[in-house]
Amino acid sequence: GRPKSSPRTEAQQHATEMPRKLRNWELEGGVMRYGRSASYHRSGKWAVKNRKTAADAAAAKPKRTTTSKQFQKGTRDVVRPKDPRHYTVERAQRRLKRRFTPKAARLRASIAPGTVLILLASRHRGKRVVFLKQLESGLLLVTGPYAVNGVPLRRVNQAFVIATSTSVDVAGVNLDKFDDKYFKESAAAGKEEHDKKEGDAADDERKYVLVKARKDDQKAVDAALGKKIDAVPQLRKYLGAKFTLTNGQHPHTMRF
Repeated sequence: GRPKSSPRTEAQQHATEMPRKLRNWELEGGVMRYGRSASYHRSGKWAVKNRKTAADAAAAKPKRTTTSKQFQKGTRDVVRPKDPRHYTVERAQRRLKRRFTPKAARLRASIAPGTVLILLASRHRGKRVVFLKQLESGLLLVTGPYAVNGVPLRRVNQAFVIATSTSVDVAGVNLDKFDDKYFKESAAAGKEEHDKKEGDAADDERKYVLVKARKDDQKAVDAALGKKIDAVPQLRKYLGAKFTLTNGQHPHTMRF
């Protein structure tokens, strides 16, 4: 038969007869005496929750996933980076792909070789210049000429000019040597001339020839345009006068 159970002690019998004292109890309408945080600290679980063995820690450690990637003549297992735990609320900036090929700007219909333009930017703003031709980069090759208003051969953007109805005949002006490369080399030579120090005579002579060639090109263009300008009455004074506005004058209502 069943073995006889040992008789309970008096203390055990007294413990079962006494009502159990609760750690947390309800006050009114589902409101507990201690909240969740207070109950957690009173229970003492915070002191034993991190008591883990080495085996438990190894089992809980997530495995690192690897991916196979091509490396030179073979493959290599590369550890895949972990996903972030939190994602930023700001939108990440991505570099957009350029799906177009840069092309030279199309020349405005109001601009043609010989058209007199009004500059709106640079140190020569307000001066009138003669348009010679459009370069491969889309910039406009213009000149004052230099002997008339001090504007040398230079490149300008057609967005910063006003085209007028006045024009100059540029048929006899030789412009074959003027391109974007011509101005880049001239700028580099000017920088060397500014920064040059003591050197051999060969270098100094070479730099002087470059500067002199730029001046000679300007004189040749001025001489060719000067004959065309002098053939038209008052044209030299018109090119030498600056464009200005006074009170009550609005450029959008004017006809140039």
